[in-house]
Amino acid sequence: MSRQINLPSNQIKLTNVSLVRLKKGKKRFEIACYKNKVLEWRSGIETDLDNVLQIPNVFLNVSKGQTAPKEDLEKAFGKGKSTDDIVLEILKKGELQVGDKERAAQLERVHNEVISIVVSKLVDPRTKRVYTPGMIEKALDMLSSQAHQNNNNTEKEKSTDSGAATPTTGEAGEAKPKTKEHTWTGVTTTKSAKSQALDAMKALIAHQPIPVARARMKLRVTCPTNVLKQAVKAPKAAAKEDEDGSGEAKAPGTVKDRILGYVEQVESQDVMGSEWEVVGFVEPGAFKALSDFIGNDTKGQGRVEVLDMAVTHED
Repeated sequence: MSRQINLPSNQIKLTNVSLVRLKKGKKRFEIACYKNKVLEWRSGIETDLDNVLQIPNVFLNVSKGQTAPKEDLEKAFGKGKSTDDIVLEILKKGELQVGDKERAAQLERVHNEVISIVVSKLVDPRTKRVYTPGMIEKALDMLSSQAHQNNNNTEKEKSTDSGAATPTTGEAGEAKPKTKEHTWTGVTTTKSAKSQALDAMKALIAHQPIPVARARMKLRVTCPTNVLKQAVKAPKAAAKEDEDGSGEAKAPGTVKDRILGYVEQVESQDVMGSEWEVVGFVEPGAFKALSDFIGNDTKGQGRVEVLDMAVTHED
């Protein structure tokens, strides 16, 4: 005898879903998103909400298809807020629920991006050569192990110390504040790769598990003056750059603007006859993009000359 199972007509079946949850007041609200799209939206890669949300609705329980009543939304988020506003707030502030495999893949992606950024910005100050990703990984692993060991020792000291801690004093007997050391404990998925790469570089420079220094390439760029004012389309990423205050150029409009956008520090620029020349410092990671731009957008009329492969400098 066959049996028919009747599902509720209002049940919503979702597949390949990532949940974003936000607790507001005494209720927990959820939105259903496509996998991997939440992080792309938060990093600015994806801007179309239709590509992020599976259903533009707010739920109390996505798996049960239980949508949040209007009264609950008004009580938690305030009256007058549209569903879109509430969805955006959950998307910005909510906790992304991911499975173990997805979390591991996400961590690996961030880790690889952090290593790639660090490799492009640090050199061996003795040889002025960049390190391989493997060398940078080993150096960061050393710092991570050291940081965890120090944390364990600190916890042990706290547990065995029955007296009150006394501050370190200087020569005048005044309390000496502790200086914050740059430490590295490993990659997380809760911060951007750029900010973590900056932390990693600070820790490597401070502790020197291998000899490292920030570096820039010294270049001379020449280009005919009649090409400089030509308008160019900015790359898509340029308009979203600099979220972490790295000082990179944002959506320049002319050939000259784009060239100077790649130059971290201008040493000199001059016009000689019909040719413009700029000498300046560029981070190694930006060299290829600058060379490609000069080759493509100036139609071979511009030139890039490397004056020094790696000029070390202090931040």
